[in-house]
Amino acid sequence: MIRIHTHNEGRSLYIDREREKITHFATQISRAKNVDSYINKLMPIMADSSDSVAIDMDTSSPGGKEHIVETATGSISVAILGDPDKPALITYPDLALNYMSCFQGLFLCPEAFSLLLHNFCIYHISPPGHGHELGAASAMSYDYDDDLALSADDLADQVAEVLDHFGLGAVMCLGVTAGAYVLTLFAIKYTRRVAGLILISPLCKAPSWSEWLSNKVMSNVLYYYGMCGLVKELLLTRYFSKEVRESDMVDSCRRSLDEMQSLDVLRILEALNGRADITEGLKRLQCRCLILVGENSAFHSESVHMASKLDRRFSALVEIGRCGSVVTEEQPEAMLMALEYFLMGYGFYRPMGMELNISPRSPLSPTSISPELYKPESMGLKLKPIKTRLPPGSN
Repeated sequence: MIRIHTHNEGRSLYIDREREKITHFATQISRAKNVDSYINKLMPIMADSSDSVAIDMDTSSPGGKEHIVETATGSISVAILGDPDKPALITYPDLALNYMSCFQGLFLCPEAFSLLLHNFCIYHISPPGHGHELGAASAMSYDYDDDLALSADDLADQVAEVLDHFGLGAVMCLGVTAGAYVLTLFAIKYTRRVAGLILISPLCKAPSWSEWLSNKVMSNVLYYYGMCGLVKELLLTRYFSKEVRESDMVDSCRRSLDEMQSLDVLRILEALNGRADITEGLKRLQCRCLILVGENSAFHSESVHMASKLDRRFSALVEIGRCGSVVTEEQPEAMLMALEYFLMGYGFYRPMGMELNISPRSPLSPTSISPELYKPESMGLKLKPIKTRLPPGSN
């Protein structure tokens, strides 16, 4: 197991720039004939920005053009970013989030942007009713009833239908908490269609009694009162650690929850609250797996349990210190080194000349981590404990 400890001082991993500029960048990428060339031109501009980028959620779609895919259990939204000729990376967000509110921190981090867009075409799957083009009107068109109920298996099967729709073969998968469960279930059911799993604070067991009861309370409040303050606070507690609860990042997420239709969220919540234990199914996985979990995540113990059930030759567990469940938003830069070495095992690299922009004083810097511990072996990571706390007197 690898432990990464980072500091939250002065943390604002969100872009403080005009949303029009970010939208322009993403739009140009989606239209560019030579994506790599455009990325190389764009990276210096992003690197010169303040440490990160923060944007408010908007009904615009800065992640590429959204496509509506009809599945056997309803319509879902898929936003595509990048060159369709490249290998596919599928993303799936946590409960009540969409690709913008769950992955913008990671994809607007310059180093991750370079690494992922250079190697993949990104297919952001949003759960039913959660996409920008679907969410506004979907909940107005029905009253919740059993006929519209979804199961976790339905959500996994929808992923397979998305792959069929776009003619995709084996894909890389990136999921957060509930999304990690859906993609893991998909990988168990469709083993030949998954090349690798990158799971953030994943779930693999059925809900505990406390989680089940909490979800039932949330379901009832959603049904009768909609996306009210209580529901939003319960969700924010699920996503983030206490250290960042008053940050601009959390305020931005809170505003994005305002835009969610309560009945759409209720459908996904009910599906996840009825999820099965898939621990035994993990033995059937035929792909490499990287698990990253926040030290303060409510699902930390479950993620560690999941890692213990995977074949250690082809899996790794990385703990992110002082972080909640949604690492992609709270500490995306802490993912970079593990992510890069995991992808090296598949022959994926950052573009030449694009180095990780890490401060020499950072716990992630080469002076704090012995390079030999990160040699990519059969699965891209060497499973060895790494102490990354700064030595006394180094401040």
